[in-house]
Amino acid sequence: MNEIKEIYDCGVIPVAIIERAEDAVPTAEAILSGGVCTMEITFRTYAAQKAIENVSKSCPKMIVGAGTVLSLEQCRQATDAGARFIVSPGLNEKITAWCLDRNIDVFPGCVTPTEIMRAIDMGLNVVKFFPANVYGGLAGMKVLSAPFGSVKFIPTGGIGGENLAEYLRAGFVYAAGGSWLCGKKDIAEGNFDKIARLCGEARKTVMEVRS
Repeated sequence: MNEIKEIYDCGVIPVAIIERAEDAVPTAEAILSGGVCTMEITFRTYAAQKAIENVSKSCPKMIVGAGTVLSLEQCRQATDAGARFIVSPGLNEKITAWCLDRNIDVFPGCVTPTEIMRAIDMGLNVVKFFPANVYGGLAGMKVLSAPFGSVKFIPTGGIGGENLAEYLRAGFVYAAGGSWLCGKKDIAEGNFDKIARLCGEARKTVMEVRS
């Protein structure tokens, strides 16, 4: 696909909940200044579509994706706005097929053998694992990776700076996502220096683990 290798190279995907579209570009710039070139803007707010559009137009170095995509209509809105990858909390076959037909990277949430088998059947080999801390974390993914060795996971939920390295050391983890890198409160309060620092720390961890 288009962006998937760059997402692996980056190692982390900051998950941003943006309530004011004007906060999107400063958030993206802070993430980039920390050495991270990916971000997922969730469709949990009315500002999401405009936020994605702002980042897509103003931050060409940022690989911006849309998260919490629950419908095909949201998927279309996100990609029309410039989203370069789509993330869903579960496996929606309409969304997945639509993205694959258009060569758009899509990462549906898959936490059961049945969901993973369906994702493989549709042609995917990287899926979201959400919420990771509820579905067994590393232990859960390790068990699933035994019969599904070709599948890699992007876990989100319960991951932070304190356990990022542990997750990244697992061969079945493709990249790690989470909102700890750009918290909703930090975005709203304009704490962009903090966001840049947290992303820098995460990027350093990625490089140390993968060196």
